[in-house]
Amino acid sequence: MIHPRLKNITAIAYVIILYSLGIVSIVIESWQLNLLGIIAIVHSLVVSTALTHEFIHGNIFKSRKFNAFWGQVMTHFNGACYATWGNLVEHHFNHHLHHVDVVGFDIIEYLQVVIDPWLHRIYVVLEWLYFPALEFEMRWRIILAPVLDHHKRHLLRRTISLILYRTVAFFILAWVSWKAILLYFLAYVCFVNIMRFVDAFHHTYEYTILGQQFPHHDRLYEQANTFSNLVSIEYPWLNLLVLNFGYHNAHHHQMNCPWHDLPALHSKLYHHQDRQLLPLPKLIHNYHRFRLARLFSGQGDAMQDGELRLDTFTGGIGVSLLTPP
Repeated sequence: MIHPRLKNITAIAYVIILYSLGIVSIVIESWQLNLLGIIAIVHSLVVSTALTHEFIHGNIFKSRKFNAFWGQVMTHFNGACYATWGNLVEHHFNHHLHHVDVVGFDIIEYLQVVIDPWLHRIYVVLEWLYFPALEFEMRWRIILAPVLDHHKRHLLRRTISLILYRTVAFFILAWVSWKAILLYFLAYVCFVNIMRFVDAFHHTYEYTILGQQFPHHDRLYEQANTFSNLVSIEYPWLNLLVLNFGYHNAHHHQMNCPWHDLPALHSKLYHHQDRQLLPLPKLIHNYHRFRLARLFSGQGDAMQDGELRLDTFTGGIGVSLLTPP
């Protein structure tokens, strides 16, 4: 029986080591190693995001300061470091406590009405090509917030410092190999797509724009509108690829349950008979089929007349824990 502390330390070390090996591999003049490097970077970023989620909930260390420190370390890998730790925590706990997906603006109205037609067409082309344009815009909104929003002006020095250090790091990588920059960008796009896929089918929550009054929803609503998307039921160890992030109903049932205990909790609660457990092949099909529909018409419905109907579940958009509004 492996001690939970060792499991957590192994996961943290895995991110740091795999990310470092990935960077080295995309610099080397070998397309085989380049490919392995891309895979290594993508997976290290995915696991760093799952760990960020665990640190937000305080599920790794007993000390709040340790969780906050290592959570912020993980954000420097996955790019969420431009948001303050306090904003990340507040954003995610609003999601849990109020059973809503909090966004900074009406995404559908923005894409259908607000932006210019030429920009709309660019969005359509990029998203059709699996380039997550909206996700990158949301990241840039966070970066530019201290410049554009006087309420966040106090974060300007912090943001400039982050931009400088990350720019220097990428210039060094470019000096070593221009190819490595292109491969890293490709890896990051793949990472954003993977996390977007994982997040898209976790909920059919009501969207609430930041600043609006939160609706009143109970725990029954929470579970009825929460879904689990496991990598594999037959081979549970494969769910470690996303640090058991797919056991989402169990997580929402007991959000202080650490990642390594979620399979046991899920089995105890549902015995793999959970009607909220969604088949992965169907979700992959939906992610592909509705990659434009979810941008312009909303997330759709997963349940109709009490029955699971995935044909109308387009999936959520803009709900990443890494991009608080």
